[in-house]
Amino acid sequence: MTKRYVGSLLVGVLIGVVVGVFLGWEQYPVEYTNSPLSALAPYYQDEYTLMVAEGYQYDQDINAALERLQPLGKPNVFDYIQDLTERYISQSNVPAIPVMVALSEAVGRLTPIMEIYRMTPVPSPTPMVSQ
Repeated sequence: MTKRYVGSLLVGVLIGVVVGVFLGWEQYPVEYTNSPLSALAPYYQDEYTLMVAEGYQYDQDINAALERLQPLGKPNVFDYIQDLTERYISQSNVPAIPVMVALSEAVGRLTPIMEIYRMTPVPSPTPMVSQ
């Protein structure tokens, strides 16, 4: 009796696997579509923005950076950049802070909390010439 039960179970599982593979691969395969950037989860939108900021840091082209951020569909990109930068500062996301602060500064949204993270070089003192 148990051999019959085990045999029937194995045959049923085998048939289920075969039917599932056939339906999944042949009848209803996955269809890939181009989803807009605005459909990304917020975490990935933030990561994308960080990558754009890193690109800005490399090429210093603010117009290109803003153009890259437009597909995110944010109503006000400048507010989004400022909010994300301040969120990274509050979360102590150290690697991302200077990069995002540079982008925020480029769009004119440098707030007092961002000041200490600016990457502008400190001018060296002028050497004294003795006469």
